[in-house]
Amino acid sequence: MRDLGATGTLVALALCGALTLINLAGIAMAARRIGRGQSIGLVPAGAPVSLVRPVCGVEAFSEELLTRGFHLAYADYEILFCVADADDPIVPLLRRLMAAHPGISARLIVGDERISDNPKLNNCVRGWEAARHDWVVLADSNVAMPPDYLQQLQAAWGPDTGLVCSTPIGARPDGLFAAVECAFLNTLQARWQYTGEALGLGFAQGKSMLWHKPFLEARGGIRALAAEIAEDAAATKLVRAAGARVHLVAAPFDQPLGRRTLSEVWSRQLRWARLRRVTFPLFFAPEIGCGPLLPFGIALSAAPSLGLAAILFGLTTLWYGAEIGLAHRAGWYRRPRLLLAFLIRDTLIPALWTCAWMRGAILWRGNAMDIRPKAGGFDPAPPRSWRRPRASAA
Repeated sequence: MRDLGATGTLVALALCGALTLINLAGIAMAARRIGRGQSIGLVPAGAPVSLVRPVCGVEAFSEELLTRGFHLAYADYEILFCVADADDPIVPLLRRLMAAHPGISARLIVGDERISDNPKLNNCVRGWEAARHDWVVLADSNVAMPPDYLQQLQAAWGPDTGLVCSTPIGARPDGLFAAVECAFLNTLQARWQYTGEALGLGFAQGKSMLWHKPFLEARGGIRALAAEIAEDAAATKLVRAAGARVHLVAAPFDQPLGRRTLSEVWSRQLRWARLRRVTFPLFFAPEIGCGPLLPFGIALSAAPSLGLAAILFGLTTLWYGAEIGLAHRAGWYRRPRLLLAFLIRDTLIPALWTCAWMRGAILWRGNAMDIRPKAGGFDPAPPRSWRRPRASAA
């Protein structure tokens, strides 16, 4: 009986140790990748850019973040604001900002195209089609653009690139649950995205997307992104089907959070979890092991002992210490309450994971979205001729 208990303890310890090593390896790979350029940018120097920004409603940081788009350190770019409804409360702010910056080419495009159940994608269609330049950035309205925003995106474009993206980094949180959102966005989700890219499995992220317009037009244009409920999932599959890769910027861009409630964090994370489950189920399934609380708790319940409890506590400390180290290395939010945020996040993960497997629609800004897989799967348009951009002579 004593041997059986010892064996159970060893098995539990081995499984928890393996899970810890996997996560530590992911953190190490992300820490090494973030801040380091992926390649020599092949976008021609000074190439004109169209910046398409879907907007909907006024949020806490709307004026600040939309103003930043008018102050980019780039000589030749245009901004196309896309709003579905002419009566949207964001419209007066947009008109005021455009009037205050007459030196920047900016247009307001009103009305969407109902090509999918995704309201953001519908809102981008007319902006994409009106874009005058071959290089197009689709950027959410809550992205905090630094002055060299476009240069950073361009610098990640290599010879095998089909798309460059940036995952959002939670910044300026107000309150505990906004810190929980940082714990989800930064050292968990951004970490695994950079780890995946380092392994050659780059996934698109819809917050900031740099496209070479002829590449996407040769494969059905922006309407091809309606092949999945999430435009970034469709973009990932389209790029991979073309034999190209999704690359990430060297340092991801901030998304100011402000105040968040537990309900808001839960709703947003559940929506994203359900989208990942539908579009990439094999990658979503292991997410149940992303935090130590559930697997370590199960291990301790299966083989209870003070020695195992002490070891698991040490592994948990190592795990969270590595996450805090990554946040410090990358310059992300790392206040003392982040440790409590980790614990709340990892308590929520099993519930989110379980609920994500259940059927049900999701809501995005009050719009119901059908998350069932598209019939027939992903079917990009037949490719036409497309030539990768060459490095500029400058």
